[in-house]
Amino acid sequence: MPRFFISVPPADTAVITGEDAVHIGRSLRMRPGEQLTLCCLGTDYSCEIESISSDEVRCRVLAFAPSETEPRLKLTLFQALPKSDKMELIVQKAVELGVSRIVPVLTARCVSRPDAKSLEKKIARWQKIALSAAQQSGRGLVPEVSGAVSFEECLALASEQERAFFCYERGGESLRSADLSETSTAALIIGPEGGFEESEAQAAEKAGLTLTSLGKRILRCETAPLAAIAAVMLKSGDL
Repeated sequence: MPRFFISVPPADTAVITGEDAVHIGRSLRMRPGEQLTLCCLGTDYSCEIESISSDEVRCRVLAFAPSETEPRLKLTLFQALPKSDKMELIVQKAVELGVSRIVPVLTARCVSRPDAKSLEKKIARWQKIALSAAQQSGRGLVPEVSGAVSFEECLALASEQERAFFCYERGGESLRSADLSETSTAALIIGPEGGFEESEAQAAEKAGLTLTSLGKRILRCETAPLAAIAAVMLKSGDL
């Protein structure tokens, strides 16, 4: 069933406008009487189309329930900015795997350092990718891609979570030993192509983060977050 996100919970009816309305009418060629799902803040609304115009779709709410696809664990991915378009893949797959938020981070070895205007455009692009991935994977909400933060800000934000894992290529505790069955919030910190500097790992440990190993093999910066997210979701019972 087609799935679309809305920002305000509907009452008896819901009105869809903009690009989604055009997509429903022109691309999907849906008609009155057909059903679709509207998602808002983790709730799914089963709806029936009442009318369609060139720029508006009006629906009647049939039923609603919490989205069964949303993970219990609220996981934030702090991803050091990679080169090229690697972040697009990371955002897409991270959303599919269940993260709740993605935060770009500028670390010492980040080669990619876009100016403020370029970064703003990139974040807008990543947020659109997150929306598309959420629709495709049946998520109940669209994870936020936030503005970029410094490494120091990353440590402060990550330490606010119940558990925070600093994935370090020089070793640390295995995610196999992590008990996340009762954990409600967690953070993963992933480095750039060149990895983290030793001083950054020391700062993370001092901030209370758990230095974590992803195994004996060196993973690419676009592979590491996906492996780590999958492992955390498995340990939390969300995979």
